[in-house]
Amino acid sequence: MKNVKVELTVEELLLMTTLASDQLFRREFIDPKMPGYKGDPKEVALGKDLVARLRLIIRQVSGAPAGPPQRRAPSQLSRNSNGVPNAV
Repeated sequence: MKNVKVELTVEELLLMTTLASDQLFRREFIDPKMPGYKGDPKEVALGKDLVARLRLIIRQVSGAPAGPPQRRAPSQLSRNSNGVPNAV
């Protein structure tokens, strides 16, 4: 496979990563519900790996720690006296 080099700003790379992640979500969860859809699980897996690599590059360039990627935002709920977040 041939490699291609592209120069992007961090903001452009972040935008591309976000768009790719959104498209992968659509391919994995929304498109399969459409009549006649024929997906390729290998392509989705490859896309997820690519998004993870791009996010790692963004963290390295921006100086953020290169730990495991965050799956979701930290809870904004305040904790009560027993350490469990308050729920609504």
